[in-house]
Amino acid sequence: MKKRVKILVFAVLLSLTIILLSSCGKENKTTLNVYNWGDYIDESVIKTFEEQYKIKVNYDTFSTNEDMYVKIKSGGGNYDLLFPSDYMIKKMINEGMLQKLDFNNIPNYKYIEERFENLDYDPQNEYSVPYMWGTLGILYNKTMVTKPITAWRDLWDEEYKKQILMLDSQRDSIGIALKMLGYSMNSKKTEELEAAKQALIKQKPLVLAYVGDDVKDKMISGEAALAVVWSGDAVYMIRENPDLDYILPTEGTNLWFDAMVIPSTSKHKTEAEKFINFLCEPEIAFKNTDYIGYSTPHIEAKKMLEPELLNSIAAYPKEEELVNSEIFDDLSSVIREYDRIWTEIKAE
Repeated sequence: MKKRVKILVFAVLLSLTIILLSSCGKENKTTLNVYNWGDYIDESVIKTFEEQYKIKVNYDTFSTNEDMYVKIKSGGGNYDLLFPSDYMIKKMINEGMLQKLDFNNIPNYKYIEERFENLDYDPQNEYSVPYMWGTLGILYNKTMVTKPITAWRDLWDEEYKKQILMLDSQRDSIGIALKMLGYSMNSKKTEELEAAKQALIKQKPLVLAYVGDDVKDKMISGEAALAVVWSGDAVYMIRENPDLDYILPTEGTNLWFDAMVIPSTSKHKTEAEKFINFLCEPEIAFKNTDYIGYSTPHIEAKKMLEPELLNSIAAYPKEEELVNSEIFDDLSSVIREYDRIWTEIKAE
């Protein structure tokens, strides 16, 4: 009996030893959950970060700020790093959804251009690090239009019936209608919002489709003459199809900023700050902006870009080309009105 007990104890100890020895060769990697826009990073950059820091990155994407907000607000995803736009950052700060950053862990912040600091959505520069920036404009096919495209009102030209692509985004599409009518893109006035709704309803028979990322394939393949697009997507599409060109409407447009932030629910804040700092390394920042086509706020990365891109209105517009442009503000107080208007437009 004693022999059996000894044999059993020996077997158990041997098993434990084997398990411990085998586990020594394995790395217990932290998993960093990242939530970003679709097509908004060079994925080889993620692999480089994983190899360099031994941190696994679980990378998910969203298509609108509103979709991202709803998921985070409801507690879904357990994300550690987000890439929202300006007005959504302001909203999330006001609702206590973001953590202040420890910039001691982000020394590469020194490469961010000064003009991108202390903007209205994060006035004390405590919660965010700029990622990309750009404009909203009109992409058009030069072989399919018959006259110069200069303004938002051109999207209401009946000559282009069923050749127009609008963004499937209430904030952007309602903002365009407001700007076309001479109002602010941040309007909270009932009568102005009603006028924008009626304008979009009037335009709807001319619209081929309300689109998201699929706008790229549609415009590159020549399925439509005109499309509302973000500037970085315009850069990519023009590269793929030289018949395409981009303009900033004369009425003015949306000047936007996307930034990196850490939600208050993050369990890996230090690792998230490491990833932010990594994305701000000059070579990495260049590789990223060169791949996705959007405008970088990074001083050194910008120096590495082709001169042709630096002179492009889509990528780096001059100050005089941004006259009457507006940064989106947080419209939480009237968001239900925007929701109602968009629902009624889509139901027509």
